[in-house]
Amino acid sequence: MNSLNSTIFLNTTFVRPPFFFINGLNNMPYAKYYYVFLCFVFVVSVLGNSFVMFIIYTERSFHTPKYMAVFNLALADLGESTALIPNLIAMFLFNSQYISFDACLANMFFVFFFSSLQSLTLTVLAYDRLVAICLPLRYHDIITMPAMTVILTVVWACDSVLLILMVILITRLSFCKSIVVKSYFCDHGPIYSLACNDTNINFIIAYVNMILLLYVPFILTALSYVFIAGALFKIASWEGRFKAIKTCSAHLILVALYYLPIMGTYIAALTLTLQPNARIMSTSFAKAITPMLNPIIYVLNTEEVKEFTKKKFKRKR
Repeated sequence: MNSLNSTIFLNTTFVRPPFFFINGLNNMPYAKYYYVFLCFVFVVSVLGNSFVMFIIYTERSFHTPKYMAVFNLALADLGESTALIPNLIAMFLFNSQYISFDACLANMFFVFFFSSLQSLTLTVLAYDRLVAICLPLRYHDIITMPAMTVILTVVWACDSVLLILMVILITRLSFCKSIVVKSYFCDHGPIYSLACNDTNINFIIAYVNMILLLYVPFILTALSYVFIAGALFKIASWEGRFKAIKTCSAHLILVALYYLPIMGTYIAALTLTLQPNARIMSTSFAKAITPMLNPIIYVLNTEEVKEFTKKKFKRKR
């Protein structure tokens, strides 16, 4: 009878906790050194991506469809770093791992939103490289500023709708099991698993978002490079092939940096018994390091940016 009463109570009582406890890096050895590393990563990420956005905005020669997408990638990198790392550092400095329910949902949305925006923007840049190499004579007719504006608008709209829906569905849950989130931020999976009512719809939206915002962009990016590889074999001279490969190398490195750690962790979690600390360390490192390296590899190392920097430096002198 008592168990029946408790079941009826759980089914009729809606419990929304005032806060959650982020358990993340709590029991990891040498965690303080990792926090110091994250401070360095955050500073470099902010400076690097802010500089990229500044030069693209101020220099008219960078007002092209490709650099419009690059600006979007830098914005996504800056947004993810800002949504993720300061909260982690605040937990360490102030020993405050409690986060209010509303702030937790906001943190969940922005971390996933900007991370997914990186994935989608990398696919847009892959499309740009595909047209540039496979259809070089029609590149400026296909990749125009209005076309890129439409593509990026669709990317932002789809990303926003899917993740707003994911966050809204959290508000229908009743949390009566625990308030301890076994992650390093307000992660969607560890949070909805704390609920005591039906979470099937949350499970479904999690997998739908993973497919649409991670696997589909990765497959489209991989397919674009299959077509690019086919076009490269048609180029007669090795010099022409090398020049084409060089234009894609930086983007390929970014794709590997973004997808391999995340997808490797997901696959390991599904096929192996992955320790929570190992999962937290691998995913947090991947999400922190990628926004720092993106501007260095993809933009700051390009000839156009080097020439722009030299001109600015000469003007100041």
